[in-house]
Amino acid sequence: MSYYDIDSILTDAEKIPCTFQLDIPDLGYLDNTPTQPLKAGTKINLPLWLAEMLAIANTGDIEGKSFVTFDLPPAIGNDVVQALKADPRAVPLRDQSAHFYGLATHMMELSEEKELAAALRKTFVTRASEIALHARKVGGVGHKVKADEGSNLGVGGAGEEFLRGLDEWERKLFRKAHEGAKAGKEWMEGIKKH
Repeated sequence: MSYYDIDSILTDAEKIPCTFQLDIPDLGYLDNTPTQPLKAGTKINLPLWLAEMLAIANTGDIEGKSFVTFDLPPAIGNDVVQALKADPRAVPLRDQSAHFYGLATHMMELSEEKELAAALRKTFVTRASEIALHARKVGGVGHKVKADEGSNLGVGGAGEEFLRGLDEWERKLFRKAHEGAKAGKEWMEGIKKH
């Protein structure tokens, strides 16, 4: 990801549940107790970028503790993973997180969740083929559509619900697939004319 990539910045701003392992003075305001230290065992949702830094930072003590431990965020929690295993197409990823794949891949780098990796792989393959299918249909690409007939994925069409469930990465994939299908159709029409 690029330093200026807005999707990367927004992914890093996603909140994840963290548990502090140590008492930390002057941070009680994070737990709405500004005059108290932040106590060990306190659970707080922190932005991903901060949680990552605190989790990998060593406190310098003999045990080598980190400042925080973190759990998987609800967007990629057990319930979501189980739903993805059952049918990846039925889960509106955008409802989980607008940057679902970015968050999930970042969390996989920080934890060793093999079940999450397998579910994401299946989800990606299944949903990418579905996205490609829908991208060919938009605007009549791949079939003849009369001017007044419109597409099954136009605004207000049946595909609006499908598009609403796509995360940002999937939306980019959809746009690219649609542009490719449209360019391919235009090229074929140009060949047929000559």
